[in-house]
Amino acid sequence: MFETGLLKDKRILVTGGGSGLGASMGTRFLALGAELVICGRQLDRLEATASNMRAQTGGKVTTIACDIRDGAAVENMMDAIWREGPLDILVNNAAATFIAQSEHLSFRAADAILAPTLHGAMYCTLAAGKRWIEGNHNGVVLSILSTSTITGRAFTVPSAMAKSAVLAMTKSLAVEWGPKGIRTVAIAPGPFPTAGASGQLRLEGRDDTLMRNPLGRTGEHGELADLASFLISDRAGYINGEMVVIDGGAHLRSSGAEDLLRWTEAQWADQRAARAKG
Repeated sequence: MFETGLLKDKRILVTGGGSGLGASMGTRFLALGAELVICGRQLDRLEATASNMRAQTGGKVTTIACDIRDGAAVENMMDAIWREGPLDILVNNAAATFIAQSEHLSFRAADAILAPTLHGAMYCTLAAGKRWIEGNHNGVVLSILSTSTITGRAFTVPSAMAKSAVLAMTKSLAVEWGPKGIRTVAIAPGPFPTAGASGQLRLEGRDDTLMRNPLGRTGEHGELADLASFLISDRAGYINGEMVVIDGGAHLRSSGAEDLLRWTEAQWADQRAARAKG
């Protein structure tokens, strides 16, 4: 679909790049000529993913273990990256969520979602941005959000709040940093099956009738990776402060949580017990 060198000479950091959509996007970036850095909390997972990426693309992949919930750790990671040269692109992909009745959320549970999804994205964005500005270097921030930023979403309230806040950051920094050569953009994916998301959101007993996609299918990872590749490329140089939805039109029919309104207290109790075990 794209010319082979679309992302040639671009250094890209993907947070949460060791699995799921992060790994899919990273592999596509490499195939288009980029140099990749992936970070996450589990170095062994990152190394395994990086090995697969190198085998598939022959590209250069660097791994860094970093808990983006820790601002100091993010600063240390960025210092390490910049020692080899500046990043050109940051992809805020790492996030957390799970289904819960909001009145049963503890402070700790809410923070477990807000910390990586909101604080981590902010820490990484500010750390990259200040280095770009100090070095007079152009940059792009792509944040992976959710259609909950448009519709809201019951039973995943901390995630909807965090993603909406990152969208506000995207729009705000587009104005503040645009004159400095930094673009901020976002993607709101619909259902793109991954092991992590499916385990947290597609629980046993859920009725997907109300969430049936108008196109009759879920998204393919390659479709999201291609959209991301375009948005971070120079070809999208006039797109700034915008979020692109890629969900087959699903958000026009449902927020994605209406089936849960019919759950019984017994079903919710079973769900809480299963989460406590896992």
